[in-house]
Amino acid sequence: MPAVENRMRRANHFKLGTFSTNCSGGMSVTKIPERWDASWDGNLALSKMLDDAGIDFMLPIARWIGYGGETNFHGHVLETMTWAAGLLASTKRISVISTIHTACNHPVVVAKQIATIDAIGQGRAGLNIVAGWNKPEYEALGLTLPDDHETRYAYAQEWFDIIQQLWSKSGAFDITTEHFNLKCIEAEPKPVNGRPPILNAAGSGLGREFATRNADFLFTSVIDFDRSREEIAELKGQASAQGRDVDVLTFSHVVCRPTEQEAQDYLQHFAQDNADWVAVDNLVRLQFAHAQSFPHDLLALIRDRFAMGHGGIPLIGTPEQVADGLCQLHELGLGGTTLSFVDYGKEFPYFRDNVLPILEARGIRQPG
Repeated sequence: MPAVENRMRRANHFKLGTFSTNCSGGMSVTKIPERWDASWDGNLALSKMLDDAGIDFMLPIARWIGYGGETNFHGHVLETMTWAAGLLASTKRISVISTIHTACNHPVVVAKQIATIDAIGQGRAGLNIVAGWNKPEYEALGLTLPDDHETRYAYAQEWFDIIQQLWSKSGAFDITTEHFNLKCIEAEPKPVNGRPPILNAAGSGLGREFATRNADFLFTSVIDFDRSREEIAELKGQASAQGRDVDVLTFSHVVCRPTEQEAQDYLQHFAQDNADWVAVDNLVRLQFAHAQSFPHDLLALIRDRFAMGHGGIPLIGTPEQVADGLCQLHELGLGGTTLSFVDYGKEFPYFRDNVLPILEARGIRQPG
């Protein structure tokens, strides 16, 4: 079969994707009954809806244990590689990313898996690399999370170097590094169009060095617009100094309603009055203990945003107001954002019908 366009490669186009639909609760740490349940049927139906609407990608979170609380937020999770394979087989245009922890997955196996799902999707696969931060998950798997970022990212670099060699070299070869001693390895088939899009979320200095050196898309949180504008420029400059062009993405949570009051009332309902605050605090504590993805001086604001959408930027209001927020993100220099909803399947159609046309009319997204 001929390859199709990987929408992550589309130029001059503000990219939109969904985040965490493979996890119960999605991105909202709420107790309301209509919260996302992450069923396979729900993911499959949503993927076809997104595909038909021209949404660019679906990005999962790889989780192995939940965050506790009344809902055990992210306690029910579809594994990301098999999830991606099923969705790529069932869609035609959308890119589907697999999120993979370096410590839990052997690079030779991952290289083969990504090449396989890329064949299934005719060139629409992608890889999101996680170097590790969630200590309880490491312990659940019988692993030790290194305290220092140097060790985590040194291992991740060896891991990804092996994958890249497997995707580019023909025939059998040996690789010996500090952590790997591989004999007579080979990998066929290769990905359809060469290296698939590589994503990485990084907050620490070492993490951003890794991302700008290896990734095509770097995820970063947006809390303060002035701070983020400077960070985005710095990240692009850091990549450019290495002869690379890295796009910067963020993540957002959408509550879009006919009136601003309706949107604000629903936000209050699910993210304040009915937040699972025990799970929220478990999540925030882990993020701040072992990761540097969020600025520590904005903890109070971040806690509310974690209840709403796992720390994402709020896009709350009418279709025009939500479109204004997305245009602001574009003006910061971002290349796109993920979108989350309390109930993706029920809320996305209103966004599709009322926000996407505005973005196309304003010229930040290409039609089709």
